[in-house]
Amino acid sequence: MSDKSYQIKENNQVMIQGGEKKVMKKILSVALSTAMAFSMFASVAFGDDALNTQQKFDVLKEKGIFTGYPDGTAGLDKEMTRAEFAKVLVGIMGLEPIEGKASFKDKNYKADKWPAPYVEAVYAAGLMEGKNTTKMIFDFNGKITVQEMAKVLVTAQKLEIPTETNNNASDWAKGYVQAAINAGLVDAKANPKANASRSQLVDVAYSIYLAQQKPAVVSYEVKEDGKVVEFKLANNEVVKVTLETALKANTATEVKFSHNNYDYTHSVTWVVTAATKIDSVSATNYKELTVKFDGEVEAKTAENEDNYKVTGVTFESAKLSADKRSVSLLIAQDGGKLPEQKDAKFEINGVKNSDGSRTFKETVTIRAVDTQLPEVTEVVGLGTKAFKVVFSEPVQATTASNISNYKIDGKAVSGWVKFTYPNVAFITTDLAVGEHTLNIQGVTDFANFKVSPTDVKFTVAEDKTAPEVVSVKTKDLTKVEVEFNESVKSVDKAYHTSSSKTADKVEIKDNVVILTFSSENKKLSLGENTIYLDGVRDYSDNSANREAKVTPVLDTTRPTVTDVKVDVVDNTTLLTVEFSKDVNAKDIENKDNFVLKNSKGEVVTDKGFNNGKPVTVPTFEVKGSKVYNNRVVVKSIGKLPAGKYTLDVANIRDTASIGNTMLPQTLSVDVTNSDALQLVRAWVDSTSDNDDVYIDVQFNRAVAVDGNGSALDINKYSYVTGNVYKPFPTKNASAPSLRNAETVRLTIPKKDFNPADLNGAKLRVVNVADLNGNYLTDLQVDISASVAIPVKSVKATALDKVKVEFSGNITSVVSSDFYFGALRGTAGEPSFDNGVTTVEFTLNGKLDPAALGLLTTVETPQSSDNLGHRIAKITTADNKVISDGIVPEAVGATSVVGSVYVDIEFNENVTVYYTPDAFKVYVDGNPVTVKGATNFSPKVVRVELEKPYNPSIGGQVSVAKGKYIVDANGNAADAVYKEIIKK
Repeated sequence: MSDKSYQIKENNQVMIQGGEKKVMKKILSVALSTAMAFSMFASVAFGDDALNTQQKFDVLKEKGIFTGYPDGTAGLDKEMTRAEFAKVLVGIMGLEPIEGKASFKDKNYKADKWPAPYVEAVYAAGLMEGKNTTKMIFDFNGKITVQEMAKVLVTAQKLEIPTETNNNASDWAKGYVQAAINAGLVDAKANPKANASRSQLVDVAYSIYLAQQKPAVVSYEVKEDGKVVEFKLANNEVVKVTLETALKANTATEVKFSHNNYDYTHSVTWVVTAATKIDSVSATNYKELTVKFDGEVEAKTAENEDNYKVTGVTFESAKLSADKRSVSLLIAQDGGKLPEQKDAKFEINGVKNSDGSRTFKETVTIRAVDTQLPEVTEVVGLGTKAFKVVFSEPVQATTASNISNYKIDGKAVSGWVKFTYPNVAFITTDLAVGEHTLNIQGVTDFANFKVSPTDVKFTVAEDKTAPEVVSVKTKDLTKVEVEFNESVKSVDKAYHTSSSKTADKVEIKDNVVILTFSSENKKLSLGENTIYLDGVRDYSDNSANREAKVTPVLDTTRPTVTDVKVDVVDNTTLLTVEFSKDVNAKDIENKDNFVLKNSKGEVVTDKGFNNGKPVTVPTFEVKGSKVYNNRVVVKSIGKLPAGKYTLDVANIRDTASIGNTMLPQTLSVDVTNSDALQLVRAWVDSTSDNDDVYIDVQFNRAVAVDGNGSALDINKYSYVTGNVYKPFPTKNASAPSLRNAETVRLTIPKKDFNPADLNGAKLRVVNVADLNGNYLTDLQVDISASVAIPVKSVKATALDKVKVEFSGNITSVVSSDFYFGALRGTAGEPSFDNGVTTVEFTLNGKLDPAALGLLTTVETPQSSDNLGHRIAKITTADNKVISDGIVPEAVGATSVVGSVYVDIEFNENVTVYYTPDAFKVYVDGNPVTVKGATNFSPKVVRVELEKPYNPSIGGQVSVAKGKYIVDANGNAADAVYKEIIKK
């Protein structure tokens, strides 16, 4: 820990001897030199502002520094004598009074008088000399002036006497007074020749006294994420302590520091309300997870079940605890279950802490272990015709709904069961008033553990009263929630105002009935409405008609975009735009409301975007059978390149009865390699020595080296022979190391392992992540004895340009390795993406467009990756055909005057995919309406116009860049802009 407090002058301790006897016990410690850096007549920074001068005098009197007058008064309004000043100096500077000595010859100055020991002490210390050194007159009853006090203070601190002065002091004192003024010891406005009052000296003496005491810590403040603590001391000083290790939130920690020669140890607790980290993720059964944080999280994002992910399961709900520090996740009844006693990857993304300073995006390895039998936690009688059973964990519906698993008072139950997932069963049967014993057996949880046969006593009381309305509230004009004083079994009919305005949907959740009036002609009115509920029935079959009055509160809150998530699925980038509330379906289908721009602020014109607008109509997110009306998915066509983007969103209304329109927003979008990490290859390195075998494992991009996804954990690697998984011996093995950012080396001692076991084996890797936290789950690859980098694809982008993709990071490309049919090429700069290297070659001639030919190599290629592995040889037998990646070109545009079309001719057969925004026609500089575009012939696209083409000057046709016009190989034409030639 380091102490970053006030800087202290080095010259801060004075040792003085007088005669043959050492007279100083302690003069001016560090505290004194600091304390004296104040004007005795200005405000005193170290003084306690809460004390007045009299109170300060009382403190100093108690410490023996001041005495006071015989009548008990302080005499604060009196002037200070030189003897009194000498006594104060002795007290505050720690001098030893000198007894039995009288060096001065003043009248009535004797060794047995009270002034003598103090005067002798300051004289011996060289602080005061007397009024007449020749006659040895001290003038102990005389007054002490400002300039005399200035000399004492300057002498005590050994301050330098300036050559230039600007004060009214006596000639002998000008230098001392100026030094005192310069040092802040004397107010420049003070009269140096005036006498000092006792009250002025009390203030200065008290501040010096305080500085000599060890001030206690009265409070502290933790700053900079627990790395800095600022301690406030009793003298109002603030000491800043920077810690080597940040404090742990909400945990008491002893902090030690030194200040002004005093050592401090103080217990500090960094009280953090907002969560800073995930404490744990646990599962004690296979249908529930509990996420615990070290502080509070925001309810809205914490209770969004889609912010959590485990492969193979679907979460139904996320509930935040009352203290806002833990979230209970429930897997849907038909949403699968957690892997049993196996590691699984748990992802959390988008949960914010309570003050919004952090959004959690982490992946944690979990292992669900269920060792507990399900238990009955509650049995409640619901009148004389039903009872409710609550289990300790989710149970299987088939067993919980089996009436034969329940017995009352030792007898089979005659009735039926309504099971409510995850753990509540309502049993309808006739019950007598009084105490009963319920026996349950055969109900199983999702680990197939059965509830142990249990007898539970419960009491049944007769219920003769129908449910009563407790409260009623509305949400806009479409939803009404009516709360009753007991559980509601059913409602025969619900409507408002008139019987024709029946609820479109009635939901019963225990004692709350939720009515939805979604039809336009059934919505509530803006004024007071009467809600009618006919046949409200409880579980004792008590029924009554109820009504309640309610005045709707309109929703006037605008929707806002709260988050944009990026995912890659099947080579498509999905931008999921999450709103603060449900939004209007028609608005989100309007492609003009979404505009994507790159990091330069330019609209994106490819990958399924036309002038930044999506070509594919945006949709609501759908997961399983659930539609999320507050999440809009914008899709690309092909994966967007990694980088920084912005998404402009505007003109979206919510679903309120009187729709609220959002204000335009611009959202930052960070597109990364968000698809899963891939395992590329594994091999036994040829440099393995006599003691160790080296196994190199290559991924498609850089891997994490710390955290849960670290690739440097030997336990994440194993080998597979047949169907048997075998771990590598770890007893003597060193930790895996990196050969480069995407390649890990395993070093296995041969004394613990036979390399022959790897013959024909596969390498298995689990729970390794890339630098963006994207995991591979459970992948296997053959373990080879050598590596030759293959060509992944070869495509002509022009008749003299060919792009070659390699399945590896090729850092040395030798042009002479390659033949393109009979032609040779010059390699351009390689580019790298996800473990694939792309190189464009410029050919020394042109390919035959009718037959582009084959890619082949020399017998021994020299092109290699950064580990020295060469590319694989390619022969004609490998049939590596150069594919057609040459875009079609528009060669002209024509029209007949008076016709309602424009024909665009291309240099090859094409197919048109009409999109209104992509096709534009201008006549005499003015846009005309385009009705559509079709294939008139294999090479001609006909653009249809709303009005006949009759130019006075001329016309132009344009088509945006994108997959609007493509050839037979799917190559999209570049942007078209052609003058229209009249036929």
